[in-house]
Amino acid sequence: MTLSVQGVGFSYGANRALDAFSFNVERGSFCALLGPNGAGKSTLFALLTRLFTTTEGRIAVAGHDIATAPRKALAEIGVVFQQPTLDMDLSVRRNLTYFAALHGLSGRDAAERSEAALDRAGLTDRAETKARELSGGQRRRVEIARALIHRPSVLLLDEPTVGLDAASRAAITEHVHRLCAEEGLTVLWATHLTDEVRPDDRLVIVHRGRVLADGIAGEIAPASVADTFLALTGAPA
Repeated sequence: MTLSVQGVGFSYGANRALDAFSFNVERGSFCALLGPNGAGKSTLFALLTRLFTTTEGRIAVAGHDIATAPRKALAEIGVVFQQPTLDMDLSVRRNLTYFAALHGLSGRDAAERSEAALDRAGLTDRAETKARELSGGQRRRVEIARALIHRPSVLLLDEPTVGLDAASRAAITEHVHRLCAEEGLTVLWATHLTDEVRPDDRLVIVHRGRVLADGIAGEIAPASVADTFLALTGAPA
C-alpha cells in the first residue's frame, strides 16, 4: 500500500475529531475522501503532513511510518492545501524553482523539473506570468505542479476546487485523474462535492470522524454517489 491509515484517532480537547479511522490506498489509485464540512478530512490531512501528531493508530507512506520515520514519509508526499499558497508576486516559473530549492534540488535539476512540470500542467506559455495574473484554475494547476516537483509518490489535495467555477473544477479533476493514469501517482482527494467522484474511483465516505463506507465508488453507490452520501451522512451533495 502506498498510503495506509490504521486505527487513527485524534481529539481537540473533549471534541473527538477522528475515531478508529482506517483505510488504505494502493499505488496509482485516485481515492476520494468524501465528507461534509467538519467530518475530519482536514484533521486527517494535518496528521498526514505532521502539522499534528497522535499516538493513536498508525500512518505509513510508501512503507515509512510517519511517527518513527517522518522525514522519509514526508519526502513521499506532495500537498495542495485548501487555502492558496502561491507567492502572487512571483512568476509561475519562480514559484516552481523556489519550491524546488527548498527541497534541496540544484539549479539545473530545479530548472529541468520546473520545465517538465510546466509542460505537464499545460502552462509553458504562462511561465513568466505572475501568479496574481492567472485564473483560479491555472493557479491550482501551478500548485499541483509545485507539489510534484520533488517527485513524491502520494499527492494530497484538500478541497482543491473550492472557489472555482464548474468548468475549472472539471478541468482540475480531469488533470489529476490523468496524473494517476499516466504516471502512477497515488492521490487522496478530500472533497464534500459528490460530482467530483467517478464510478471507478476509490471512495471513502467519512462523517463525524468515522469511516462509514470504503470501496469502489460504483460498487458502494451503484445508483448515485449523491444519494448514498445523503443516506449515510444526512448531508446534501
